[in-house]
Amino acid sequence: MAGAGAFGRNHLRVYRELESAGAAVALVAALETDSGRAAEAEAAFGIPVFSSAEELLRADLHLQAASVAVPTLHHYAVASQLLEAGLDVLIEKPLTASLAEADALIGIAEASGRILQPGHLERFNPAVLAIEPRLHRPMFFEAHRLSVFTPRSLDVDVVLDLMIHDLDIVLTFAASPVREVRAVGLPILSPKVDIANVRVEFESGCVANFTASRVSTEKVRKLRFFQPRQYVSIDYARRDLLVIKLDSGVPGNLPPEIAAMIAAGKVDPAILAKMAEAGGSPNPGLSFAKPEIKQGEPLRLEIESFLDTVRTRQQPRVTARQGREALGLALAVQDVMVAHAHRAGLGNFFEPGA
Repeated sequence: MAGAGAFGRNHLRVYRELESAGAAVALVAALETDSGRAAEAEAAFGIPVFSSAEELLRADLHLQAASVAVPTLHHYAVASQLLEAGLDVLIEKPLTASLAEADALIGIAEASGRILQPGHLERFNPAVLAIEPRLHRPMFFEAHRLSVFTPRSLDVDVVLDLMIHDLDIVLTFAASPVREVRAVGLPILSPKVDIANVRVEFESGCVANFTASRVSTEKVRKLRFFQPRQYVSIDYARRDLLVIKLDSGVPGNLPPEIAAMIAAGKVDPAILAKMAEAGGSPNPGLSFAKPEIKQGEPLRLEIESFLDTVRTRQQPRVTARQGREALGLALAVQDVMVAHAHRAGLGNFFEPGA
């Protein structure tokens, strides 16, 4: 385990839980440069904690795989050493700090025949896993990811810290090249952007709106989207899913213009969101469904998937190139935010990006 901060300790916990449950995995060692965190990890998990990748690899512990949860700026340096040493790597998002580093890291993994899996956790959210078989050309997305302020992950802005989860999910669901990006962001409590609003249009005509904030008074993790004849609401935090469907036999009392908008996947999401909150169908032409969800901790599901990939040598559920695609869109969002800041006379007001 490379990194024993907040994310790293969660990885350590899951690996130890899997080991204790009899899974074919052994937690062997960790890497942490901070002496205090290193001592805590050593005491909590009973494993040696090294201060550098070089020291770890010299110990000859017969390592096969590693999780990397160091600060983003060090992703490439640490992961590249592990890959070159013959380890398969699960690396926290974002994949790297730049596309050049992402390309180089992917090249190392491919040349060495090693697995490189980006840690896009929401791909393993039970609600996401449940809706994927039901996807049918979604055309409009609304994503909200809000958090209260903490001093964690201030090495990156809110786009690479929070919004990248939703960028990755929407890129996967939309399955279309990006055509245009519009974005605005502002720093509030840190030198980097803490709140951002983004609109992405895809070549398919699909449109997605994203709002991310790490200076909110509440925690929100929601994605709503429309596809023909359906509205879908995902609550990531609750791992919950709601599907509202326009039934085939639409009654006459449903206004034709609303029926047409729903059928085309273009109705304002606020309308159906309020319907859902009411707890029942406001019209006989609409049916509400809560698909069965197989519950589980997303991080544990992600790590189990990674370990299965290590054993089978199959392609990861989240590939390195998909991680690069999400990073590329996130960096494009940052560039557009910088351009907007200059137009608004705020060019020297904040430090965008990683």
